[in-house]
Amino acid sequence: QTREHALLAFTLGVKQLIVGVNKMDSTEPPYSEARFEEIKKEVSSYIKKIGYNPAAVAFVPISGWNGDNMLEVSEKMPWFKGWNIERKEGKADGKCLIEALDAILPPSRPTDKALRLPLQDVYKIGGIGTVPVGRVETGLIKPGMVV
Repeated sequence: QTREHALLAFTLGVKQLIVGVNKMDSTEPPYSEARFEEIKKEVSSYIKKIGYNPAAVAFVPISGWNGDNMLEVSEKMPWFKGWNIERKEGKADGKCLIEALDAILPPSRPTDKALRLPLQDVYKIGGIGTVPVGRVETGLIKPGMVV
Protein backbone atom coordinates (compact mmCIF):
# COMPACT_ATOMS: atom_id res chain seq x y z
CA GLN A 1 0.00 0.00 0.00
CA THR A 2 2.88 2.38 0.76
CA ARG A 3 4.30 1.71 -2.70
CA GLU A 4 0.94 2.45 -4.34
CA HIS A 5 0.55 5.70 -2.42
CA ALA A 6 4.07 6.86 -3.28
CA LEU A 7 3.61 6.05 -6.97
CA LEU A 8 0.19 7.72 -7.05
CA ALA A 9 1.55 10.83 -5.30
CA PHE A 10 4.40 11.15 -7.80
CA THR A 11 2.08 10.51 -10.76
CA LEU A 12 -0.31 13.22 -9.55
CA GLY A 13 2.55 15.72 -9.26
CA VAL A 14 3.07 15.79 -5.49
CA LYS A 15 6.52 17.37 -5.15
CA GLN A 16 7.11 17.11 -1.39
CA LEU A 17 6.79 13.98 0.72
CA ILE A 18 6.78 13.07 4.41
CA VAL A 19 7.00 9.44 5.50
CA GLY A 20 5.44 8.77 8.89
CA VAL A 21 6.55 5.31 10.04
CA ASN A 22 3.49 4.46 12.14
CA LYS A 23 2.76 1.76 14.74
CA MET A 24 6.20 2.07 16.33
CA ASP A 25 4.54 0.90 19.58
CA SER A 26 3.78 -2.45 17.88
CA THR A 27 7.33 -3.30 16.79
CA GLU A 28 9.30 -6.07 18.48
CA PRO A 29 10.72 -4.79 20.78
CA PRO A 30 8.40 -1.74 21.06
CA TYR A 31 9.83 1.46 19.53
CA SER A 32 12.62 -0.45 17.77
CA GLU A 33 15.28 1.71 16.12
CA ALA A 34 16.38 -1.24 13.96
CA ARG A 35 12.84 -1.70 12.56
CA PHE A 36 12.55 2.04 11.83
CA GLU A 37 15.90 2.06 10.00
CA GLU A 38 14.90 -1.06 8.04
CA ILE A 39 11.65 0.56 6.88
CA LYS A 40 13.41 3.87 6.15
CA LYS A 41 16.00 2.09 3.98
CA GLU A 42 13.37 0.10 2.06
CA VAL A 43 11.05 3.06 1.46
CA SER A 44 13.99 5.33 0.50
CA SER A 45 15.07 2.81 -2.12
CA TYR A 46 11.56 2.58 -3.57
CA ILE A 47 10.80 6.32 -3.69
CA LYS A 48 14.16 6.91 -5.37
CA LYS A 49 13.15 4.47 -8.15
CA ILE A 50 9.87 6.36 -8.60
CA GLY A 51 11.63 9.73 -8.94
CA TYR A 52 11.75 11.31 -5.48
CA ASN A 53 14.99 12.42 -3.84
CA PRO A 54 15.16 10.60 -0.46
CA ALA A 55 17.36 13.40 0.95
CA ALA A 56 14.36 15.74 0.55
CA VAL A 57 11.95 13.40 2.40
CA ALA A 58 11.39 13.56 6.17
CA PHE A 59 11.12 10.15 7.83
CA VAL A 60 9.42 10.33 11.24
CA PRO A 61 8.83 7.34 13.55
CA ILE A 62 5.38 7.76 15.12
CA SER A 63 2.67 6.00 17.05
CA GLY A 64 -0.69 7.44 16.07
CA TRP A 65 -2.44 5.42 18.76
CA ASN A 66 -0.26 6.78 21.58
CA GLY A 67 0.53 10.13 19.97
CA ASP A 68 4.29 9.54 20.03
CA ASN A 69 6.29 12.03 17.90
CA MET A 70 3.08 13.48 16.48
CA LEU A 71 2.93 16.92 18.12
CA GLU A 72 5.85 16.68 20.53
CA VAL A 73 9.00 14.62 21.00
CA SER A 74 8.42 11.17 22.47
CA GLU A 75 10.47 9.97 25.44
CA LYS A 76 9.96 6.40 24.17
CA MET A 77 12.28 6.92 21.18
CA PRO A 78 15.41 8.57 22.62
CA TRP A 79 17.41 7.10 19.73
CA PHE A 80 15.56 9.32 17.22
CA LYS A 81 17.63 12.49 16.87
CA GLY A 82 15.21 14.09 14.42
CA TRP A 83 14.73 14.36 10.67
CA ASN A 84 16.50 16.70 8.28
CA ILE A 85 15.85 17.39 4.63
CA GLU A 86 17.89 19.05 1.90
CA ARG A 87 16.17 20.64 -1.07
CA LYS A 88 17.06 23.39 -3.51
CA GLU A 89 15.01 25.93 -1.52
CA GLY A 90 17.13 25.22 1.57
CA LYS A 91 17.44 22.83 4.48
CA ALA A 92 14.88 22.02 7.18
CA ASP A 93 14.94 19.85 10.27
CA GLY A 94 12.79 18.88 13.23
CA LYS A 95 11.88 16.09 15.59
CA CYS A 96 8.17 15.36 15.17
CA LEU A 97 5.46 15.05 12.51
CA ILE A 98 3.90 18.50 13.02
CA GLU A 99 7.29 20.12 12.40
CA ALA A 100 7.66 18.10 9.18
CA LEU A 101 4.22 19.29 8.07
CA ASP A 102 5.15 22.90 8.90
CA ALA A 103 8.29 22.52 6.75
CA ILE A 104 6.23 21.79 3.62
CA LEU A 105 6.62 24.72 1.23
CA PRO A 106 3.41 26.05 -0.32
CA PRO A 107 3.40 25.77 -4.12
CA SER A 108 3.98 29.00 -6.00
CA ARG A 109 1.13 30.14 -8.21
CA PRO A 110 2.14 32.11 -11.30
CA THR A 111 0.12 35.30 -10.69
CA ASP A 112 1.78 37.14 -13.60
CA LYS A 113 0.23 34.79 -16.18
CA ALA A 114 -3.26 34.84 -17.71
CA LEU A 115 -6.19 33.73 -15.56
CA ARG A 116 -6.82 29.99 -15.74
CA LEU A 117 -9.68 28.73 -13.63
CA PRO A 118 -10.76 25.16 -14.41
CA LEU A 119 -14.42 24.81 -13.48
CA GLN A 120 -15.30 22.08 -11.04
CA ASP A 121 -19.02 22.77 -10.88
CA VAL A 122 -21.71 25.31 -11.71
CA TYR A 123 -24.58 26.11 -9.35
CA LYS A 124 -27.79 27.90 -10.20
CA ILE A 125 -28.90 29.71 -7.06
CA GLY A 126 -32.31 31.40 -7.09
CA GLY A 127 -32.10 35.15 -6.47
CA ILE A 128 -28.34 35.17 -7.05
CA GLY A 129 -27.82 33.52 -10.42
CA THR A 130 -25.25 31.16 -11.85
CA VAL A 131 -22.23 30.55 -9.59
CA PRO A 132 -19.19 28.87 -11.15
CA VAL A 133 -16.88 26.96 -8.78
CA GLY A 134 -13.24 26.18 -9.49
CA ARG A 135 -9.62 26.72 -8.50
CA VAL A 136 -7.35 29.48 -9.76
CA GLU A 137 -4.34 27.74 -11.36
CA THR A 138 -2.66 30.84 -12.79
CA GLY A 139 -3.34 34.56 -12.74
CA LEU A 140 -5.52 36.52 -10.33
CA ILE A 141 -9.22 37.00 -9.77
CA LYS A 142 -10.62 39.84 -7.67
CA PRO A 143 -14.12 40.86 -6.57
CA GLY A 144 -15.95 42.79 -9.29
CA MET A 145 -13.56 41.62 -11.99
CA VAL A 146 -15.10 40.95 -15.41
CA VAL A 147 -14.16 37.45 -16.55
